[in-house]
Amino acid sequence: MACRLPALMLSLLLAPFAGAAPGPVTVVENVSGYTLDDGELRRFAGLSFADGVVLALHGTAAEAAAAHGDRRIDGAGATLLPGLIDAHGHVAGHGKALATVRLGGAGSEAEAAARVAAFAADNPGAGWIEGNGWNQVTWPGRAFPRRAALDSVVPDRPVALARVDGHALWVNSRALELAGIDADTEDPAGGQILRDDAGEPTGILIDNAMALVAAARPAEDLAATMAHLARGLADLAANGLTAVHDAGVTAQELAGYRRLLARGELPVRVYAMLSLRDPAVSAQLAAGPEQDSRGMLTVRSVKLYADGALGSRGAALLDPYSDEPENRGLLLREPAELEAQMRRAAAAGFQVNVHAIGDRANRLVLDAFGRLPDRALLRHRVEHAQILTLPDLERFAALDVIASVQPTHATSDKNMAADRLGEARLAGAYAWQSLLESGARVAFGSDFPVEDPNPFFGLHAAVTRQDREGEPPGGWRPAERLDRATALSLFTEGAAWAMHEEARLGRLLPGYAADFILVRDDPFAVPPGDLWRNAVLATWVDGRQVYSANSGE
Repeated sequence: MACRLPALMLSLLLAPFAGAAPGPVTVVENVSGYTLDDGELRRFAGLSFADGVVLALHGTAAEAAAAHGDRRIDGAGATLLPGLIDAHGHVAGHGKALATVRLGGAGSEAEAAARVAAFAADNPGAGWIEGNGWNQVTWPGRAFPRRAALDSVVPDRPVALARVDGHALWVNSRALELAGIDADTEDPAGGQILRDDAGEPTGILIDNAMALVAAARPAEDLAATMAHLARGLADLAANGLTAVHDAGVTAQELAGYRRLLARGELPVRVYAMLSLRDPAVSAQLAAGPEQDSRGMLTVRSVKLYADGALGSRGAALLDPYSDEPENRGLLLREPAELEAQMRRAAAAGFQVNVHAIGDRANRLVLDAFGRLPDRALLRHRVEHAQILTLPDLERFAALDVIASVQPTHATSDKNMAADRLGEARLAGAYAWQSLLESGARVAFGSDFPVEDPNPFFGLHAAVTRQDREGEPPGGWRPAERLDRATALSLFTEGAAWAMHEEARLGRLLPGYAADFILVRDDPFAVPPGDLWRNAVLATWVDGRQVYSANSGE
């Protein structure tokens, strides 16, 4: 997509919002504004909105000053951008992660265990101790941790810690005992219980094996679920996100969203993907898609899983793992069962979004999509689409299937992916530019809490193909770098298309929602390596300010 930065700002006031006379008009002035229009950048110096809808863009400061407004906001020279949309995250999981043991960045098994010990000491009344974010591939030796390290710090309470990708669980002996897992427990279909040389569980459960521990944990009530959702959404607003695609919403989480909506307490638009792992969502499938009049809560998609993740060697591969030749990963559902679920959801009018990371999983999912009717109408998606053969990469456009991808996964996985795959299979891995060049529709997200929800981290990763320490020099697989306008478009227009909202969201043009953010740095002026350092000053959704850096709202 072209990045067009005209020397002369827009001097023509765009057409005013058509329809009934608007309510009180707000004018935002003294800003350096950018919007996208089919991937191309337009600049402006002011914006007017009313009733949650953009009325006009003002091309110059003089035009903004002359515009009628019942209220005026001085942007103080900040940069104004369309609200950013995360096309794949887990809101309740993020909210819960903010309140439990946070293991991201722990440099060793011992450091992770020390964090658990500190949390346990600070929370003596907690029954189960939970957390997430550990990543053994960044530790010395890169070996999976063991239950003994947790037993040594918390022997009397169950501990369950999700790996950074959410596809492996590290537990202590007490948790294994409560779940009834011992040397005689068989691996469930689509899951694995890691064992030592004596056949005893080591404390690591992969993919569907995690459900054995989940079944032993006390059920969470609606109030706790709502607290996780509210905490997570508030953090997303603070990160400049005005909409999120929640990838795997249970019936209880949907009930929580509905209650927050009724109270007027949704600060961010939610595009809910129903989790077909939860049998209770069947009632919503039968009822069909729904959306409130303001577009704050939309239910018209489902989430399914084909395989696991690369870091835990659960991604389903066509050929064995390079660093574990007897392993080809896991299919979490038999292909026929997965396709039956896909057909069921599509027949009910729901967009079908399938997690697929390995090349075998992606091929099976694309094959199944090829047999579904009304693909262009429903806009089905592959979530992650990380490891693709080159022939399968070309199929997304032909099948009208969206690639919903996360640019920070490339920079997080760069040190591990070659070990797992070898160099040859990297040709179609994390290949966002190649997907675009093939004609595929692409949407960007983060997969929080697996990654940080800060969208400027994602923009930085997409543009530089480097981590935030600037490694590697020149970028990892730099042919897949994107220009800044394209990267921004995939966090706005691309994500809006993927949620069927391209006529309302993703752009700041007359008639579009007044979803926008004010940020400290101009992302088209700073050095590429500094894109991730940007700071959000304020977030507006549906014409309502939902976050201010000054007040912490």
